[in-house]
Amino acid sequence: MHYLDNLLLNTDSYKASHWLQYPPRTDATFFYVESRGGVYDRTLFFGLQTILKEYLGRPVTHAHVDEARDLFAAHGEPFNEAGWRRVVDRHEGRLPLRIRAVAEGSVVPTHQALVTIESTDPDAFWVPSYIETLLLRLWYPVTVATVSWHARQTLRQFLERTSDDVEAQLPFKLHDFGARGVSSAESAAIGGLSHLVNFLGTDTVAGLLAARAYYHEPMAGFSIPAAEHSTITAWGRDREVDAYRNMLRQFARPGSIVAVVSDSYDIFKAVSEHWGQTLRDEVIESGATVVIRPDSGDPADVVHQCLQRLDEAFGHVVNGKGFKVLNHVRVIQGDGIDPTSLRAILERITSAGYATDNLAFGMGGALLQRLDRDTQKFALKCSAARVDGCWIDVYKEPVTDKGKTSKRGRMTLARNAATGHYRTVPLADEAVSLDVADAPAGYEDAMVTVWENGTLLRDWTLAQVRERAAAERL
Repeated sequence: MHYLDNLLLNTDSYKASHWLQYPPRTDATFFYVESRGGVYDRTLFFGLQTILKEYLGRPVTHAHVDEARDLFAAHGEPFNEAGWRRVVDRHEGRLPLRIRAVAEGSVVPTHQALVTIESTDPDAFWVPSYIETLLLRLWYPVTVATVSWHARQTLRQFLERTSDDVEAQLPFKLHDFGARGVSSAESAAIGGLSHLVNFLGTDTVAGLLAARAYYHEPMAGFSIPAAEHSTITAWGRDREVDAYRNMLRQFARPGSIVAVVSDSYDIFKAVSEHWGQTLRDEVIESGATVVIRPDSGDPADVVHQCLQRLDEAFGHVVNGKGFKVLNHVRVIQGDGIDPTSLRAILERITSAGYATDNLAFGMGGALLQRLDRDTQKFALKCSAARVDGCWIDVYKEPVTDKGKTSKRGRMTLARNAATGHYRTVPLADEAVSLDVADAPAGYEDAMVTVWENGTLLRDWTLAQVRERAAAERL
């Protein structure tokens, strides 16, 4: 057994004791997940299916219970061995839970319930709390998808302002460079996949594998041949131009795209002399589009200077919106890119009269790693418990931080079909979903049951998720 494969150990230590802490005669609990605000005022919901398939899809066994019992005994925590053995014997190791959620790919304002989790076996009312640690890691794919989605909105705005061809270009404008900067292979897979909800460009191979494994997508993203510093500097400073020429001869074909990092020594000399003079005719004759990659300095200033120098060498055409589009060459900026610098670069080059067509971006740490649970203030909280046969509200309301006040009661997320507005609304006692008679006028239940008692009931494809996300605009 792999040491991380035991679901009973995929929790926090103190969770092992919580089954003893609820009021006597508790026989059901209800939890929910929300973003309590944060950097963005809305989030793109994505990634629950990955967690359900990877972690809840494998039944708990008596061997898992044995291992957890022994570990917690040595660790100093009580452990509900009898309760877990009932789950194994009564439910064949499938967790007695109902999980409902908004459809993946939906863009929902903050402060709304996104997921609800409730127990379905009175003897296992404590199970939703036990898996909080695991389920709350949903914050990561949602936050990456949200950062990526907002970057897509920015890029769309500038394309619509400066380009004749928005829809064909947009999916390839932000490339995922983040695999080497994350904390684990799993982070690369989940984060890389989350970016692919919004874009088609990636160098994070693990994200492709996750799309195939969890969302039925045989090939979720694409890349091109590209140089790194070692493949350029291995030729030596005196033969820098030979390194660039080799890239052309290896990869430049009519209609192809090849990217070449060009700042190992002097980006401005490389652009103006090596690319703009020595190799100019070879670039044109190849029929390829050569993408020059700066990798240091002030991003907005360096990109602007590179475009100007490439313009001097290769010229441009003026598109239907009056902006310049370079001939034969483009620029990709992958150093120092985050949502703020991306917008600053686009503002700078737009002011200089250059179309967004001329640029692509790579984002690494700011896309997959420079974020945490508090970026969107994610929380998973208990909101109701059934004690002595009656549902009671469960909530917190700390006097020192009203922002941490939690929701009360059983609930679902409702959506107004006409306006697209979302509201978290109460559920009647024992109701699974929102009854039409109880719904606010014009609203319908926006949540569906995705998981119940060990069975996945909704199995979204990445194509479906992408369609929902693309339909949403700022």
